[in-house]
Formats: sequence, structure tokens, C-alpha cells
Amino acid sequence: MPGTRKLSRTTSHRNAMLNNLVSSLILNGKIETTLARAKEVKPLADSLIDLAIKEKDNFEMKEKTISRAKLDKNGKKVKETKTSKNGNKYEVIVREVVKEEIKVDKPSKLAARRKMFKTLNKLSDFNGKTVDLTEKLFNEIAPKYEAKGGYTRIVKLVARKGDGAEMAIIELI
Repeated sequence: MPGTRKLSRTTSHRNAMLNNLVSSLILNGKIETTLARAKEVKPLADSLIDLAIKEKDNFEMKEKTISRAKLDKNGKKVKETKTSKNGNKYEVIVREVVKEEIKVDKPSKLAARRKMFKTLNKLSDFNGKTVDLTEKLFNEIAPKYEAKGGYTRIVKLVARKGDGAEMAIIELI
């Protein structure tokens, strides 16, 4: 029967496990898992990387006017003291209007980003900061590759001692 391996799990559990493995692979660059799982993760990771390569430069720069709090040299908000009609004093944060250049995704890149959000999970790095894996795909991983396909490699290892399962390392090339 053609298709995917079931990996002795229900569909929802299998999809969640594969999403976790793909997310860890993109975050860390390589993971150690069983050979069957590695063979299932490879096409998922390759398709996400291929999508990121195709859409990495598909954005436009737009100028946007933003009203934000004015900051002093220490990075704290500047406050101004005002007096109300009945004589009470209160503080108001001083605001400034600034024009900024921002990146705006074109529709196809936005669709690609949403597809990645469905597959990738939110992960934290070793410092505890949440990593945006879609940005990592677009800004770090996609510029490395120009070839079509073959972004991951599976290296077989010796069998696991406890149950004899074939082990492998899957890594980004």
C-alpha cells in the first residue's frame, strides 16, 4: 500500500510527532531518531525548505507612519506633567510620530508562511527564548541552498541497545 508509514500510532499522534521532529530538525540542524521516523521526516523537511527557498524574496517594502512613546537616552518613556481643569496634576507619556520602512509579504509568501505555521511548532532555544522557525527558514536556511532538492541527509547508526531498533541521524546538509 503506497503512502506513509503508520509508525504504530494514530493519525493525530503520528502527525504531532512528525511536526515535533521537523521543528527540532530546523531548530537544531540535526536530530537522532529511528530510521523509519527519519525517512518520514525527510520529505516534510525538504518540502518546507523548498517552499522557503521559492518564497524568500517575495516581499515588498512599505513606508508606514507609527505613533509611539518617545524614549529618553536610557530607553525609558518620557513623561510630561499636566494640570486638569480642577487643578489636579497628572503625568502624560509624550508621543512621537515616526515613519518606518516595513516588510510586507506578498500573498504567495503569506500562504507559504501559514502552511509552515501548520507544520512547525513553537520551540524555545537553550536560553528560553521562543524561536520563530518560519523566520529562521526564510532568513537563515533558505539563503544557503540554491540547488533543487536534497536538503537533508540520513546517516544510519548502530541499532539501539534496548530494543534493537535501527537508529539514524537526519541532518540539514
